[in-house]
Amino acid sequence: MGLKSVLCAKIEVKANKDVFHDVFTHKPHHISTMCPLHIQGCELIDGVFGTVGSKLFWTYNLEGKKKISKQIIEAIDEGKKVITFKEFEGDLVDKYDNWKATLHIEQKGEIDLVCWTMEYERPNENAPELINLLDFIIGMTKAIDDHHVK
Repeated sequence: MGLKSVLCAKIEVKANKDVFHDVFTHKPHHISTMCPLHIQGCELIDGVFGTVGSKLFWTYNLEGKKKISKQIIEAIDEGKKVITFKEFEGDLVDKYDNWKATLHIEQKGEIDLVCWTMEYERPNENAPELINLLDFIIGMTKAIDDHHVK
């Protein structure tokens, strides 16, 4: 059993808050056109977009290196605008155990926040925290927001 870690980010967005939930739930294959520097592709490998249990294959670029991720949609709550992805194969689970990311939308008065929570287990104290991946997710979120407010 590894060392449990949780990293969170809340990013203020100008686009309609429903855009983010809709894109990641029902149209993740469109994300590569919104932020091509971050995401190069997303393919459905099993199931139906927008349903729990569906499996996605992502290709992305992290710190100049091509990476892959195969994820299952673990949970969706349309009312609360929450979706959780769990990686079952790819670059992250080659080094870290039980990686999952949850996207949810919060409102603070007139401000909409896209909130990301990453949970994972490091194999030992020498394995770095995934701060670089959290920075990547923040950049991706800002690029998607920019795409929608142009």
